[in-house]
Amino acid sequence: MSERATETPGLTLTSYGGKVFRFDPGALCLELVTTGGPGAFARYEVLHEPADLVVWAGRSRLADGLGLAVDEAELERARTLRNTVFLLAADRAHGRPLHPGHLDIVNAAAAEPPLVSRIEPDGTRAWAPGATGTQLLSTVARDAIDLFTGPYAHRVRECGAHNCYLLFVDTSRPGRRRWCAMEHCGNREKVRAHRSRRAATES
Repeated sequence: MSERATETPGLTLTSYGGKVFRFDPGALCLELVTTGGPGAFARYEVLHEPADLVVWAGRSRLADGLGLAVDEAELERARTLRNTVFLLAADRAHGRPLHPGHLDIVNAAAAEPPLVSRIEPDGTRAWAPGATGTQLLSTVARDAIDLFTGPYAHRVRECGAHNCYLLFVDTSRPGRRRWCAMEHCGNREKVRAHRSRRAATES
């Protein structure tokens, strides 16, 4: 389960072991990936009904006030797009070629009309009424295209921890981000490395 950040982009996640931590994947499409995944990652599934996708959208980096309506068919397409982006991002992170079939799924979703924003009389940004799940998925797919073809395409990473597969974009200036979150996997791996060194010394 995740909650939207209150001030900065990112999500509050709960690990499989029950630890709460902050995670910023750096892109809208990779925020969707935190809702589950293909194969063994299906155990993390949180998109069980249309309302779950609405909840995710409200906690994502999209602006407030979306007023989204989602049906069952759109929910199924959301899971398909989510799984596809997961696989594409993993391929990018490990330097593998992108699968043409996966690209077809993203391109098809992106070809639909996206969410529409507008400016209000008071100068604030709002969403046009009647937002649909299809528009949401188009917006996510377009974000994925921007990511995988943009200047940070080579900085898509998988967390460096031995048992964490969270995917993120390394937007740091030096480009040395290794962990999903320092307070989660970063600290855990430091403790693990320290114990390993100490055990090696003692033996």
